[in-house]
Amino acid sequence: MVKTNNPLIIAGPCAIESKNQFFNIVDEIYTFTDIIRAGVWKGRTSPNDYSGVGERGLNWAQKVQNKYSIPVAIEVGTTKHIELALNYNIKILWIGARTTANPFAIQEIAESLKGVDAEIWVKNPIIADVKLWAGAIDRLKNLGIKKLKTIHRGFYSDKKNNLRNDPKWDLLYEFQKIHPDLPIISDPSHIAGNSKYIEQISKQAMQKNINKFMIEVHNFPHKALSDKQQQISPKEFKILLKKLKIYSR
Repeated sequence: MVKTNNPLIIAGPCAIESKNQFFNIVDEIYTFTDIIRAGVWKGRTSPNDYSGVGERGLNWAQKVQNKYSIPVAIEVGTTKHIELALNYNIKILWIGARTTANPFAIQEIAESLKGVDAEIWVKNPIIADVKLWAGAIDRLKNLGIKKLKTIHRGFYSDKKNNLRNDPKWDLLYEFQKIHPDLPIISDPSHIAGNSKYIEQISKQAMQKNINKFMIEVHNFPHKALSDKQQQISPKEFKILLKKLKIYSR
């Protein structure tokens, strides 16, 4: 495969469901991946939906880091999440789209991260507001947080579309004008909402000179407890990387 400039491949389950499930997925993909993504806490629309294994998942994530010598990234939504993650030596944390849309939450998170040696990724807000997105980055930068990336995961739209979220590439372009040096990670899984569109969205991102990807991978996507339609199997993940002509590690 052709190696592009500083590619980054992040992959793993939408949510950790059990220790065995998590380790089985990692075992199949870690040699194709720079960073393992893992949902420990899931901020679901309904309180009745699967919301993650909680702190137990951090213990498993730490064990994965030690066994496979690969970092694990998790989503955090509160200062307590951050405290727990750091206790388990999880040093890559991302802020979800709903949290990014809340300036009060972002400010609290930024203050809790001041002086902490961790890398922070910020997803675009769920609503298409470039100032809100850029402002979240500014709040972190203003407190001296330098290890930053942003994740483009698309925006909610009430228009009927095959995609779960509207990528709004023009809005991404506007964001990049405000923060031109900030690395962009594409999240084709959340933009697509359906595994059959992930390749298409990934190629569109590459046309925008994006070569960092976060992809949801599950060993049995049809049985996943969350986002089953947009997760792909380890085999499909490896095929996707070949089609995109990128590799990592």
